[in-house]
Amino acid sequence: MPRTPRDLANQIAARRKPADGFRRETFALPLEEARARARSILKRYPKAAYMTEVESWRDLGDGRIEFTMKRLPTAD
Repeated sequence: MPRTPRDLANQIAARRKPADGFRRETFALPLEEARARARSILKRYPKAAYMTEVESWRDLGDGRIEFTMKRLPTAD
């Protein structure tokens, strides 16, 4: 049973997995670590080959950023 609105949102989001062929990873990190992680992913999976992008992001209000990176699983 969800205890907070965030728990409920996470539960609903877990049920809805887009069937568009993209792989998604969600992170909640301090701002500078979030920037470094996004840059690292973009370097490893370039946009030109994997269509990598920051799909969504939001400020959690405690110095952390929650963001979702979206990319194709392969460049083939």
